[in-house]
Amino acid sequence: MSRSYNDELQYLDKIDKNCWRIKKGFVPNMQVEGVFYVNESLEKLMFEELRNACKGGGFGGFLPAMKQIGNVAALPGIVHKSIGLPDCHSGYGFAIGNMAAFDMSDPNAVVSPGGVGFDINCGVRLLRTNLDEGDVQPVKEQLAQALFDHIPVGVGSKGVIPMTAKDLEEALEMGVDWSLREGYAWAEDKEHCEEYGRMLQADPNKVSSKAKKRGLPQLGTLGAGNHYAEIQVVDEIYNDYAAKKMGIDHKGQVCVMIHSGSRGLGHQVATDALVAMEKAMKRDKIQVNDRQLACARIFSEEGQDYLKGMAAAGNYAWVNRSSMTFLTRQAFAKVFTTTPDDLDMHVIYDVSHNIAKVEEHMVDGKQKTLLLHRKGSTRAFPPHHPLIPVDYQLTGQPVLIGGTMGTCSYVLTGTEQGMTETFGTTCHGAVRLYYTSVALLHLSVALLHLSVALLHLSVALLHLCRFTAPESYKNVCDVVNTCHDAGISKKAIKLRPIAVIKG
Repeated sequence: MSRSYNDELQYLDKIDKNCWRIKKGFVPNMQVEGVFYVNESLEKLMFEELRNACKGGGFGGFLPAMKQIGNVAALPGIVHKSIGLPDCHSGYGFAIGNMAAFDMSDPNAVVSPGGVGFDINCGVRLLRTNLDEGDVQPVKEQLAQALFDHIPVGVGSKGVIPMTAKDLEEALEMGVDWSLREGYAWAEDKEHCEEYGRMLQADPNKVSSKAKKRGLPQLGTLGAGNHYAEIQVVDEIYNDYAAKKMGIDHKGQVCVMIHSGSRGLGHQVATDALVAMEKAMKRDKIQVNDRQLACARIFSEEGQDYLKGMAAAGNYAWVNRSSMTFLTRQAFAKVFTTTPDDLDMHVIYDVSHNIAKVEEHMVDGKQKTLLLHRKGSTRAFPPHHPLIPVDYQLTGQPVLIGGTMGTCSYVLTGTEQGMTETFGTTCHGAVRLYYTSVALLHLSVALLHLSVALLHLSVALLHLCRFTAPESYKNVCDVVNTCHDAGISKKAIKLRPIAVIKG
């Protein structure tokens, strides 16, 4: 029997102005508590979602985010807490913006594809340049068109990077090392990638032929949905020291942000794994609150097959972003009739938003080996952490937070407090107000076209842009400010878009 909204509230406690606790009992079988980070305006959205669900409101077949955080807290082997970041919203199984860690010494601990998402290693890469806004404004349309001409976009787009079946196998195994070998990346690009652009446990043999068939023609393509390549300028610098370490030294400096993932290949890897895991759950008698949380024990054959296939899809995504970096550098060099090196087009950092990784963390005063699921959330390691580049040892890891068409983006840095509270995890960007995009029903077509005109937006299918217009998203400033105020990451740089290409 479902509970009323008021009944649900007895399981929710406000810890402080930026954090709420979800107590055991909110959903059945919770092993740990849940928490979620919000400010005042985001809090209203989270509770409105719960209230609508209690009234029978629909979310396209998905549960409200709070319920999903609770259901994740009921998974076998979870430790610490099930954590919702400020951009948390309904997703498949896990909420998007949900982080959870599983104790790898627990034989019952599980891995769940719903805790990674279908777009494996969807992520963001930020390039700097030595150009100023004044250099770009006179050629803005030309530059946007050059990017559009160089980078294939849209549903079903095909890449221009030559790729044979043998190349694909090697790319799945090698990640950015393949891009380096083939001349599509600079040596220092690898240093500024999460995992150095390569997950070593990747096994191309665990990626189905169907997934490979989908991925073969798509390397170096942006795709559709909320993916984009955006020309941005530095709007605010909050931390001069951290910004200078990233090669950002003044307002108005031009950067490029690339947001994409593993395309159809990653989607197929997730789909294949979900089918296998449903069988494993019956065999091993694994009980979950939501069938979308299909999972397998980490060291089961199905669990290991998924992790190896997921790592290969992650490597594919890094090669994809590296390929688009190569094409972006070519586009800029063509417009400004110089070389990418002379334009100082270095990678500041590349982060993943959808991944599961093995990491060492402290749990109740003891060091544990954990499997971290980060879905719609970003790794944010603090200063002096051994897994971040030498360049950022004193600043903490750069964290790239993408906005949406027409809104600002941010660079944050990781903190020690975040390491303690969220296992070094923070938000990932602006997200849809509702999974079903209810907000879009009220979006004026005239306003959309005005936004496009103001941004000099190049798009493959203009009418699809309404699904990623700013009005349908949570405010990225609210999301970032919540993380900053809660201390789980700190603001370093704010960027605003001046041109964007989308699929």
